Amino acid sequence: MQNLIGTARRLTALTIISCVSFSVLPGTAQDNAARRPGVARSAPRTIINPEIAEIVREIDARNIERSVRKLVSFDTRNTLSSQNDPARGIGAARDWLFAEFSKLAAQSGGRMTVEKQTFEQPKAPRIATPTMITNVVATLRGTQPESERRTYVVSGHYDSMCSSPTDGKCDAPGANDDASGTAAVLEMARVMTRHKFDATIVFMAVAGEEQGLLGATYFAEQAKQKEIDIEAMFTNDIIGNSLGGNGVRDARSVRVFSEGVPSNEKTEEATVRRGVGGENDSSSRQLARFIKETGEQYVRGMRVTMVYRRDRYLRGGDHIPFLEHGFAAVRFTEPNEDYRHQHQNVRIENGVQYGDLPQFVDFNYTANVARINAASLAMLAFAPARPKNAGLVTSRLTNDTELKWDANLEPDLAGYELVWRDTTSPVWTNSRWVGNVTSYTMKGMSKDNYFFGVRAVDKQGYKSPVSFPRPVR
Repeated sequence: MQNLIGTARRLTALTIISCVSFSVLPGTAQDNAARRPGVARSAPRTIINPEIAEIVREIDARNIERSVRKLVSFDTRNTLSSQNDPARGIGAARDWLFAEFSKLAAQSGGRMTVEKQTFEQPKAPRIATPTMITNVVATLRGTQPESERRTYVVSGHYDSMCSSPTDGKCDAPGANDDASGTAAVLEMARVMTRHKFDATIVFMAVAGEEQGLLGATYFAEQAKQKEIDIEAMFTNDIIGNSLGGNGVRDARSVRVFSEGVPSNEKTEEATVRRGVGGENDSSSRQLARFIKETGEQYVRGMRVTMVYRRDRYLRGGDHIPFLEHGFAAVRFTEPNEDYRHQHQNVRIENGVQYGDLPQFVDFNYTANVARINAASLAMLAFAPARPKNAGLVTSRLTNDTELKWDANLEPDLAGYELVWRDTTSPVWTNSRWVGNVTSYTMKGMSKDNYFFGVRAVDKQGYKSPVSFPRPVR
């Protein structure tokens, strides 16, 4: 079956040819055809790739609902709740998640492995005594030797809380926060395990989020120490409610939060950023643009709303430790939160139901958010890596713009596409296919007036995220 899928991927990707005629300066293009002025070059552009479309179709809201209700059935998943009660508490939820991921791994032909990543968290502001915390981590290995180290992480947090984050006894159903995100990740794993990807995907359910992003912090620290090549991380947190506390129903959009100035930016990097105006072009911001472009292409009727903040106002999520360790990361969250059903003891007060209960989750909406995730993850894992060491040449003053970058190593690489936008535009608005070269000059276009980027494209039309060039001599 996998061979048939691979053959379909190679043979049935729907592509069109976009031809651009151009002349190049001597020495800028690296292939013979591109050196001849006026030669038309063709870029493979995927309209709708059938394998990604299949992945999107297979996401099932009914499975997400079953998973949410199962997680809620453990009564509480507070990190400080019981770890060994088989029916109640975070330990029961942990073991159920491990069993579910393990079932999927058994069907993967050895490509997916599952582990319990456990560590002891010392006493902390929301941890009264040293506590064992466990992340459930399922890793689907990439199949292309040149790409298998490249890793993409998608997570939800399976712990929950009532009004107090340190109360491990109260009921904390956590249907939306964050059984919704955890169920979405589990459903993505169910669907995507059936497919082969060039790069590696990690499906992860973390704990300790409500006590200070503890599980995610441990994973990010370990990834940094082990030099795991995490190219992108998505966290899904509070993605289940289409009806906000303000009375607005919006089942057609999802917020994606991304930081502009990198959390781990060094002094010399800040100096360069200020000099080139790169405050909106971090790797995380490029990732958000990639998700918007891909998600809206494959999940018709849904809108990805990019929010130019690391997270909600003065709040945080599991992507933040990844940002602080230098990894590109974003957060998915519903458009309008309802705080009556978030971090609340379950109760009725003045005729109003409080508590994070499954009756307030829109499972069809959650499935659409999962589809945006899955389409974006699939495109990332099928596509080449984003070009390394992208640079904008500044050795002389000119009204042209010369860019250069390192060659990708993937054997199925087709070439590169340059993108640009006005300095006031939030998204890339223009593109030009330049072929399999490692430098190119945009004639008559001043670097003062536009932002430029470069992305890699393979022979099936899969495109990497954009690399934003830094000044080079």
